[in-house]
Amino acid sequence: MTGDRYEVGALVAFATALFEKVGLDGDKAAVTARLLVDADLMGHTTHGLNLAGPYLAEAQKGSMATSGEPEEVARKAAVLTLDGRRLPGVWLTAKAVDEAIAMAKATGIGAVSIRRAHHIACLATFLPKATEQGLYIQIACSDPNVASVAPFGGTRAVFTPDPYAIGIPTSGDPILIDTSASITTNGMSNRLLAEGKTFDHPWLLTAEGEPTNDPKVFNTDPPGTILPTGGLDHGHKGYGLALNIEALSQGLSGFGRADPGEGWGASVWVQVVDPDAFAGLPAFRRQVDHIVQACRACPPRPGVEAVRLPGQAAMAKKRRAEAEGAVLHPSIMPALLPWADRLGVPVPEPIAR
Repeated sequence: MTGDRYEVGALVAFATALFEKVGLDGDKAAVTARLLVDADLMGHTTHGLNLAGPYLAEAQKGSMATSGEPEEVARKAAVLTLDGRRLPGVWLTAKAVDEAIAMAKATGIGAVSIRRAHHIACLATFLPKATEQGLYIQIACSDPNVASVAPFGGTRAVFTPDPYAIGIPTSGDPILIDTSASITTNGMSNRLLAEGKTFDHPWLLTAEGEPTNDPKVFNTDPPGTILPTGGLDHGHKGYGLALNIEALSQGLSGFGRADPGEGWGASVWVQVVDPDAFAGLPAFRRQVDHIVQACRACPPRPGVEAVRLPGQAAMAKKRRAEAEGAVLHPSIMPALLPWADRLGVPVPEPIAR
């Protein structure tokens, strides 16, 4: 089933107006709206405008702060720690990327740690801001208030899916790696559960530790869990990655699972590296371009048309959507229509079915 196609600017304006109506001040509404739409353009449909409704609800009930600035906890030449005060996480992370870029240009490396942010949506959307300037970037995130992934060998949730994204500049499109320490996400699990569908593979565990593809295991008592990346036989890899991500995001920010929960949110790590501070951007691109070409020239296995680079499909989808209009997942606009009606925001007209 395919949804309607919308002009990208109209979607951004629509989402901006919705967020402004619930009180997001300054540029918070516009920045959040733009990056949520970007997620849809890149094909990350569970982490784009699909999150707008839940964000609006959080703002209305006060679980997401709508005004003010983050608190600066600590700053050194190339390091900044922010207390996000539960402000919109998408906006906070965009701000952190800008800060890290500025520090990297001045010192070679810039790192920003954020505690007590609200949810930060799709990590891949933040990467091009750095890669377009020839900078390497990595972002890690965890939610200390939520647990849905068990440690390898266990049956009770300890971690969130713990996403981890990396942007690598090349002479062409950047490499955009957006992965996680778990084999799938909460967002996809929730969507399939709502649609009465199952995963194509047994990526979940029952509370008894048996593999399953049915997200209804999250409704049991105790609930089931998501397998770490690597699954039943190599899940130690995702488990190790989760430990690292939680140390980076919660340990360095000083807020995590050891503290009382505050609701849906995020602890975040952003790091930007300027290749010019090392062997230089031309040397960096020369090496990365060689790897890129080697991957593209690699003979594909049966059933695979060609070897692709991470982010290749996302960038192509985004360009096409910007030129022809964005196709939303069919569940997204119906979920936003009640908000538009309640808040008095005009709904954009589709440009094509």
